[in-house]
Amino acid sequence: MNHNKEFEQLVQQYMDGRITEADMELLNERLGCDPNARKWFNELLNLDSALAAVAAGELPDNEPQVISKRKRNQTEVPAAIWILCTLASLFLLAGSIRWWQTSWQVFATVSSAAGVDDYREGTLLRKQIVTINKGSLEFVTTNGARIAIEAPARFRFESAQQLHLFNGRMAADVPPSAKGFTVITPTGKAVDLGTKFGVDVPVQGNAEIHVFQGEVIAQSSGGGKRRSLKDGEAFLLQTGAGACRELRSSAFIRPGEVASLHAALAEGQQEKSIQARKRLQNDPALIAYLDFESDELPKGTYRVGQGRWPGSRAPEFVNLGDHMKIDAGAYREWPELTLATWVRLDQLGEPFQSLLHTDGWGEQDGQVHWMVTHKSTMRFAMFGNQLASDSTSQHGFPDSLKPVLPQRGRWVHLAVVYNSARGSVRFYFNGKFDNEERQQVAHPARLGPGQIGNWDFRDRKLSGRMDELLILGRAMNDDEIHRLFESGTPYR
Repeated sequence: MNHNKEFEQLVQQYMDGRITEADMELLNERLGCDPNARKWFNELLNLDSALAAVAAGELPDNEPQVISKRKRNQTEVPAAIWILCTLASLFLLAGSIRWWQTSWQVFATVSSAAGVDDYREGTLLRKQIVTINKGSLEFVTTNGARIAIEAPARFRFESAQQLHLFNGRMAADVPPSAKGFTVITPTGKAVDLGTKFGVDVPVQGNAEIHVFQGEVIAQSSGGGKRRSLKDGEAFLLQTGAGACRELRSSAFIRPGEVASLHAALAEGQQEKSIQARKRLQNDPALIAYLDFESDELPKGTYRVGQGRWPGSRAPEFVNLGDHMKIDAGAYREWPELTLATWVRLDQLGEPFQSLLHTDGWGEQDGQVHWMVTHKSTMRFAMFGNQLASDSTSQHGFPDSLKPVLPQRGRWVHLAVVYNSARGSVRFYFNGKFDNEERQQVAHPARLGPGQIGNWDFRDRKLSGRMDELLILGRAMNDDEIHRLFESGTPYR
């Protein structure tokens, strides 16, 4: 019978009476799930008890073969040995019961699942490792904490008040009844004091804690000092120390969002989005359509996160300098242009968040810069164009009226439609027309090499994810923009 060295050491420590409480839990877990280990352990206990009896003079020293060869008849074995064996068996039984209680105790219940087939609504979460490769989960602990986790992720409950997050991104809404809820990561831990917070644990790199509301105690591993984080603060957990980070509140799927994502999937929204994409890809005026699902993504510096749909991909821009290079339009002139994309913006950028910027601003009339300003409005700038004299814009370029971040933590659809013949720039937010700006000088649009995210002098930062970028060489009308949004929204 083969046993690994760790198991044998645990048994030896138990036999010597020097096993710790933590190691006793490991031993009980092994005995509870391995019948061969239990059998071997029982035989070892019987042998140990018999040897102890011999040493005490209760068996003749010249008859050691009685242990293995003698018939196990109760009338032939001293009562002391049977008492010891019975006590050992009872102890083992108690340990097994304790293992069963900790292994089968329910710590949380799945309240909603979007694209996670193995963990549907009502699934009970115990002390097991949960791995999700796509989609999102929301569950409620037995103490009332609501938690949402987005794939890819791997985690395990240690108790109703302690979650071990090996990797993944989670957000928690913790009521007073669950105060003290703790998230353990490879590089530290977060202890809630009654709040809403998020924890991001990349597959490679250090974990981050983001506090949306309330207070969290953060402590890095390796002797790091405890640090109190409050509303709007974020912290990087790294061994022995830590560092402040920018809050990325919208980087996290929040409790409550998963149910809306699930409802959209149930209504076939993902299939509708696929069909809309196919129609666009067949549009004769298509310049580029980036869905970011290709095996070879464009060059640049960025992360890759989950897109709007379970298992889909979206470039994620986090740090100043993060960007993706694109090349579309081949320097041609485009009298009409439609730009549209889905974004999940973490925060307002200073001064701008670049949605699409062509390289070499100022070299040729018609170069395009599409961005979100620090006021959370869209801007569509073209080099050489001039606003009409009656324009209400105060910054020299066409801007939208409605802020594009009324709700942080949601996917939103942004679109702009340009018509040089009419001198018009029309803005749309989530499929609805926002406003139109007129220009008295309106050059045809000129594209070519450009970037998403950062641009040129590291002075523009897109903080968040982008999913699907449409560049179309014609002006879409209001109905088309509305249908584009309706077919692509991940919510219901």
